[in-house]
Amino acid sequence: MATKQVVIDPLTRIEGHLRIEIEAEGGKITNAWSETTQFRGIETIVKDRDPRDVWAFVQRICGVCTSVHAIASVTAVENAIGSHVPEDAKLIRALVLGSQEIQDHVIHFYHLHALDFVNVPSAAKADPQKTLEFAQQIGSKWRGNTLKRFTEVRDTVQAILDSGQLSVFTGGYWDHPDYRLPPEANLMCVAHYLDALQFQRSMIRINTVFGGKNPHPNFLVGGMASSLDPNSSESVNQVQLDQINNWVEETVEFVNDCYYPDVVAVASVYKDYFDIGPSHPNYFAVGMAGATFGGNPADSKESNPHTQVKPGVILGGDLTKVHPFDPKLIAEYVSSAWYEYSVGADKPLTPDKGETEPKYTGPKLPYKWIGNEYGGKYTWCKAPRYGDKPMQVGPVARVLLAYAQGHKRTKEIVDSAAAKLGISLDKINSTMGRTFARAVEAVTSADHLREDFAALQDNILAGKIDVFDPSHWDPSTWPAESSGYSFVEVARGNLSHWVSVKNGKVDRYQAVVPTTWLAGGRDASGTVGPYEQSLLYGGHPLVDPAQPLEPLRTIHSYDPCMSCAVHVLDPEGANGLTAVAL
Repeated sequence: MATKQVVIDPLTRIEGHLRIEIEAEGGKITNAWSETTQFRGIETIVKDRDPRDVWAFVQRICGVCTSVHAIASVTAVENAIGSHVPEDAKLIRALVLGSQEIQDHVIHFYHLHALDFVNVPSAAKADPQKTLEFAQQIGSKWRGNTLKRFTEVRDTVQAILDSGQLSVFTGGYWDHPDYRLPPEANLMCVAHYLDALQFQRSMIRINTVFGGKNPHPNFLVGGMASSLDPNSSESVNQVQLDQINNWVEETVEFVNDCYYPDVVAVASVYKDYFDIGPSHPNYFAVGMAGATFGGNPADSKESNPHTQVKPGVILGGDLTKVHPFDPKLIAEYVSSAWYEYSVGADKPLTPDKGETEPKYTGPKLPYKWIGNEYGGKYTWCKAPRYGDKPMQVGPVARVLLAYAQGHKRTKEIVDSAAAKLGISLDKINSTMGRTFARAVEAVTSADHLREDFAALQDNILAGKIDVFDPSHWDPSTWPAESSGYSFVEVARGNLSHWVSVKNGKVDRYQAVVPTTWLAGGRDASGTVGPYEQSLLYGGHPLVDPAQPLEPLRTIHSYDPCMSCAVHVLDPEGANGLTAVAL
């Protein structure tokens, strides 16, 4: 049987530009390339700038993960200049990280990934009463589950179908034979899709209160720019704290009553996807979601409030041994990326000595096929390695690390769901496992959000309202030369920023983002990155090359974030592009 070449470009419902090239034979994927088709270059832009201002530039790396880059940046700079952040500022940062992470997970499931499993047109065929009964059967206690609501949504879907204009649902592979949910489950999920739009808008206001705006809220080296005073109209006061409390409680409710039950319900119908899409069984994290360290976590004086799960590394899928995490073992290859290193293309560089020198050697636009045709170079994404091993970062890594260290709440959720779904712990390394791990993490993160806000309120009641360390604000207090770095556990995985400061200016800057770990290509030895491995392992299915739903499910399960960008879609597939709208 002849090998078929399949191109998914642009791969949509992600952040930024990602192109996937696949070779398939007999309904199975035989080779794959993960190709980031945009150049970031922020590291070059911030060189020679005031390090106190860099957070405002680097949070523009992305239009979704804005605050996380800012926090990683200010933490790295604080590590370099010796600033120590007050407790209230740490709590505020934890609240910002927690709210952004939960919002990201909710958006990922409902608005980016669920449509790989939920057939929207099928919802028009559902019986609203049976839909209500279905929601009750799966344990969804969401207050939006009413006969009136389900009827309204069914009628709305039918009206959209009757109009012939499917709006945001245009281009979906709705006639693909592997959509399995009954109409009632589809209607429930579409209703919750719409509810999630309202929820995520409401909860992210936590970032707006503390940062002044969203996206791209304000931050400050040495603390936070948002002053605290419950009795002042010019500061974050009691009125705003009461609003935040309401948003936190709404978050706990939505995650537990709507999001988590929906994920388990969908997973129960697509249980074979716990066997599809596994990647390298190597994982690392510096703690649970929101964990933040300035410098080496082993001796960092700046950390987040959550200490139940320690930094660690899991190798070869062996959960009986958690190895200590060593930042010095991180390095990045450009063997398959359009960059050049002063040490040569096949030697890695550690991030503290990292270089961002673009050297494009690929084809002229429009791309037709890149793959293995241009000297092994096919992406703008570097290939990070830990101890020369490809690693998975993100919810799967954090959940497995928490489980291996005996985190009580994580074990309760995972063990209960595993028994219900009939899966073993190792199956979390899979397409469906990544989706499930996000839901598990959303539950524990919602608990932490409530705890962090309670701690902040207690501090304010006790008169502790300091949010800024001024002792190292002035450059005259800095060493002539210094360097620092940070590790932050954000929605998609481990984020690290690395900075060198010389004579008061940025001399070198590097950011190793979660998607770099996951989307990076082959290294000098030819070892593929996690995205590629997920498509290559175990004969990944691809039933219809014209409707590549199965690889979309796997790649979407990572929640790709290639960086902030605008998609251009040609629905006719002109200019040599294969357009995938949904």
